[in-house]
Amino acid sequence: MTLAIPHVRPVSGGLPGPIPPVVGARLTVPLVDGRRVPYANLDHAASAPCLAAVRDAVDELLPWYASVHRGAGLASQVSTKVYERAREVVRRFVGARRTDAVVFTRNTTDALNLLARALPRTGGTGTSVVRFDTDHHAALLPWRGPLVRHISSVGSLDRALQDCPTGPRLVVVTGASNVTGELWPVADVAAIARHHGARIVLDAAQLAPHRPVDVRALDVDYVVLSGHKLYAPFGAGALVGRADWLRAADPYLAGGGATSLVADRDSRLAVSWSTGPERHEAGTPNVVGAHALAVACETLGRHWDAIIAHERALLTRLRAGLAGVPGLRELSLLGGDRVGVVSFAVDGQDPGLLAAALSAEHGIGVRDGAFCAHIATRRLLASAGATGTRALRASLGLGSTAEHVDRLVGALRSLVTHGPAADYEQVDGRWTPAPDPRPLPPLLAAL
Repeated sequence: MTLAIPHVRPVSGGLPGPIPPVVGARLTVPLVDGRRVPYANLDHAASAPCLAAVRDAVDELLPWYASVHRGAGLASQVSTKVYERAREVVRRFVGARRTDAVVFTRNTTDALNLLARALPRTGGTGTSVVRFDTDHHAALLPWRGPLVRHISSVGSLDRALQDCPTGPRLVVVTGASNVTGELWPVADVAAIARHHGARIVLDAAQLAPHRPVDVRALDVDYVVLSGHKLYAPFGAGALVGRADWLRAADPYLAGGGATSLVADRDSRLAVSWSTGPERHEAGTPNVVGAHALAVACETLGRHWDAIIAHERALLTRLRAGLAGVPGLRELSLLGGDRVGVVSFAVDGQDPGLLAAALSAEHGIGVRDGAFCAHIATRRLLASAGATGTRALRASLGLGSTAEHVDRLVGALRSLVTHGPAADYEQVDGRWTPAPDPRPLPPLLAAL
């Protein structure tokens, strides 16, 4: 079956403008030889730097910060308006329906665990869940039990849904792979799910920072995302989607803000839970995080042309350069379009040692390991003919430049050909220079 990937809104025409600036773009870092160089942040897939617009918006809000929803003071009223406006901004950012709930969470993992807790139980059985075992752990681990089906490809989805017992069904799909950045055919997955009466949740953690997402165009029921990957690292994420399952479920947390009434009846608590999104937002909410997330959504939404052009140019440059590194094997899952993420292994090289040397000797930040996707990484390494269970990942974003890409490629060639210039040892399972003369920043001086 040939699968199209019509899973983002069309990008508007016109020439791309400047990309939004990020905090830390001028950061310099020390090397083991005593020099300082501009930091080459090629680890956006783990956590993206803060947008300058987000930092400025948070600074503007902080003098007005207060608890929300019930305060009579003006600061509380301002914070309440900021918090509730953030829901509408996030709703527009993902193209959600007016009737969809927007629940603020800590991150994607938190959002998917919330949804897992909200799955309906009918006739004492429950909801069947079909997930892809190549997903990262946030989309893989919340779903457990006898009604969970594990599949390895979209081609297996139809049969897996046929085998599910009668009752509610949910399909979990990732928008862009956490390991390779490749785009999943979400609209096609949704069409198969609809054929079997199943709902679908889209994990957009790795997709939303790079491409527009449209819930209605994709025909998905839920979407989850993280602020820390979306250039808003202030501890907020979101679950957006159909309200009925969330309204019927027990509150994710029990506490203030999730209730409409608590009374003492014959020495027993009688509780009426809220029916809106606050049902799952007990406790004082993260107003600053929600505002930061909303500002990031608005900022990215105004610059998609420039963002996509910037990342595509750098991705082409990166993959072409890596192809010339001796013994390098790029990992691929689907072979199609991707966001700015490339994972690879190098024959005869320890990924952890390479990552440590790239940092200590060249001022480059990359990720080594299995990227919270152990099954996918092991399978992709084997498919590429590489040994081991760990790889290297370089990921691009708004803080990346052509010089960063070229520096990475040149450094890898040098390390593979000549080896590291410094000595290294393993400490608590991680490679580190021995000795490591690099001074830490003043913010750590008191620790």
